[in-house]
Amino acid sequence: MVVAIDGPAGAGKSTVARLLAEKLNFTYLDSGAMYRAAAVALDSAGEGHLGQQAANLDIRLGERVLVGDRDVTDVIRTTEASEAASRIATVRSVRDALVERQRKLLAEGDWVAEGRDIGTVVCPGAELKVFLTASPEERARRRAGQLATDWRTVLRDQTLRDEQDSTREHSPLRAAVDAIEIDSTDRTVEDVVTQIAGLARTVRR
Repeated sequence: MVVAIDGPAGAGKSTVARLLAEKLNFTYLDSGAMYRAAAVALDSAGEGHLGQQAANLDIRLGERVLVGDRDVTDVIRTTEASEAASRIATVRSVRDALVERQRKLLAEGDWVAEGRDIGTVVCPGAELKVFLTASPEERARRRAGQLATDWRTVLRDQTLRDEQDSTREHSPLRAAVDAIEIDSTDRTVEDVVTQIAGLARTVRR
């Protein structure tokens, strides 16, 4: 079974998906970490070779994120890495390479996968699709708390990122037609996780 959780930056996808996977005893896939890791690794590559290099990257996700022998766990959580990930996500050959990798992972077993195109492109056949969102201000405040910076600055960057993600030609950010939209603005993480876990158990019966 696959639970797909999509949504914009700062909606709480990573935290919710990770806790949900633990609650359901599923495996967790952080597709955003995969794109950030690829962006860090491909930083100096020419655009014409990005797709081929992305396909050959040895990216390992877990408590620590590794690209080959390099630990990029901390690096990929920076604003620069997020911006770089958003840029390479617009390159068709890179998306094709990483989407294919994600599809192979999700083909077997039980997964909670989160990202921006899991339910629409990576796994349109997912048994449960959730589009997790929150107000722009709330999303910016959450991200600012993680980065220890001013939320207004984050809001400006976030607005640009949202625009880039939702208007890109390949796999734009949008809710799947059969996704359940959940607004986490005034809700605790535990409340959201409990709701989605209930939905997953209902679907699996």
